This record gives sequence, structure tokens and C-alpha cells, in this order.
Amino acid sequence: MSVSGTGEFSLIDRVTARLTGGPTCLLGPGDDAAVVRSPDGRVTASTDVLVEGRHFRRDWSAAGDIGHRAAAANLADIAAMGAVPTALLVALCIPPDVTVDWVEEFTDGLAGEAALVGASVVGGDMSASPTLTIAVTALGDLGGRPPVVRSGARVGDVVALAGRIGYAAAGYTVLSRGFRTPKLLVEAFRRPEVPYPAGPHAARLGATSMIDVSDGLIADLGHVATASGVGIDLHRDAFEVPRQMRDAAQALGVDPYTWILGGGDDHALAATFPRAVALPANWRPVGRVVEGRGVTVDGRPFDGPAGWDHFR
Repeated sequence: MSVSGTGEFSLIDRVTARLTGGPTCLLGPGDDAAVVRSPDGRVTASTDVLVEGRHFRRDWSAAGDIGHRAAAANLADIAAMGAVPTALLVALCIPPDVTVDWVEEFTDGLAGEAALVGASVVGGDMSASPTLTIAVTALGDLGGRPPVVRSGARVGDVVALAGRIGYAAAGYTVLSRGFRTPKLLVEAFRRPEVPYPAGPHAARLGATSMIDVSDGLIADLGHVATASGVGIDLHRDAFEVPRQMRDAAQALGVDPYTWILGGGDDHALAATFPRAVALPANWRPVGRVVEGRGVTVDGRPFDGPAGWDHFR
């Protein structure tokens, strides 16, 4: 059955019946607004939009994967502030021929990703649209800590990374060339594995700045460098090229470092730490903060694409 056949309010009922409230949800879907507990007294908030044909394709990804991906893009931003995600609000603009089954599977993906961090989908909106568009707002709690912002990096800090990088960009290239393997890379594009706990952990360790790598490591660290008034130098040898990525790059005629340094969508976390901080195993050093401006690799400008730009 298509969404036009079931009607708006019946569809909303079917979607909300699949949602359960998490520990911070005091009042979920069903009223004009939700009520979410905020023990810290402050709310961290972030919004992201995914547009079919620009950010995802239904012939590349199942509905559940798209739900996971939409949630991850926003939950990662909350973690990058050093906060713990608490809730998601979702606006879904749907072409009338989309099936109810698709929407239900998408909802399960959203809720499943939120559940990984103890958050819940607490409300949203629906509308008909010629283009499938997903807008998600994430809320989070700082737990009494100051937010970790982009402007705190200082010369001498260590640049470190938590999570995978380059996998999703490689998967996108594989899919765009008409292939469906290697599965490791394709699945990384369809459903990122975000190191959510690393964000609050970095805040407790004393991270001076942090960012979610959504558009590409060089591009996103460029935001940190600009906001902090510093330069960032990455060490190429700090980035291992996994075998399947190396093999795919060779087969497709691509330099794998364009995926690692310029590719996004893995939602790794990049942060800067004082040199005295003993980094845990899930944070690996990849560079340092230096005098100057912008991001370099081994002291030189990177000659590949720096990252994603929505208007290019």
C-alpha cells in the first residue's frame, strides 16, 4: 500500500506505534510537542537534511539503512560536542507512491540507531513532496561538562581520530561505478558505524576541540583550523589503508587517500588534545596543531579533493 492510499493520520499512527520512549523521554509522540528530560539544564541541538538523489538512493540502500544513516548523521554531531544524545525529531517529506512498508522500515532504522545511544524518536512531521526529503533534529545532554567546540585547538595539541574513515567514500565510489562489492565498503556507505561514546569520553579527557567528520577530514579539520586560528598538519603514514580498500582503489583507478582524507559519511570524530593527555586505544594520533592556517599533509597542501560541498 502506498502512503497516499493509507492517508496522513493513519500513517502517523503506524509510525508512532513502532516507537518506544527512552529514559529521557517524558512525553513522546501524540501531542503538539514532546517533553525531553535535560538533567544538565542545557540542551545540545543539531539539524541535518538528507535529500534523495543528493544524499541517498533507494536503489542503493534499503529503507532501514537510510533510517540508520539519517539518525547517525545527527547523533554524531551531538557526540562531537562532547554530549550524550537524548532524542530525535524527524520531518519526513514523502512522494505519494512511497509504500507504507518503506516508511515503517525507515522508522525502525531511525529508532534502532537512536537506541544505540539510549535516545528515542520523540516526534516530528510528515508532508507530501515530489522529492523524498528527511530532516532530523537531534538533542543531547552535556552532563555538566562544557561543550567541546571547534575554536579551542592550540598550537602543540595532538590531532586524533576515533572511528573509521574513508570506508563510506570508497563504498560510494563502488556503488556509483555500478558494483555492489566489496561488501565492507558498500555497507559502510549504507550504514555508518559511529564511535558515539568517544565524544563524551574525549570531553572528559580534556579535548580542546572536536568535530564530526561528515564532509571529509581535511574539509572538516579546516573548520577547526579556521575557528581556532591555527594550522593543522596531518601525517599521511598515520592512516592505514585496509586491504579491501586498497584492492578496490587499484581496481577503480583511485588513490585511496582521496577517500581517507577527502571522503565523508563515516562520521568519525576528530579532536585535538593537549600533548600531556594519554589517549586511549580508540583515539589514534594522526597529526598536530601548528602555527599557520589551513590543513596540510606532511607539511604540504593536499592535492586531492578536500571534501564534500553541497553546492558544487
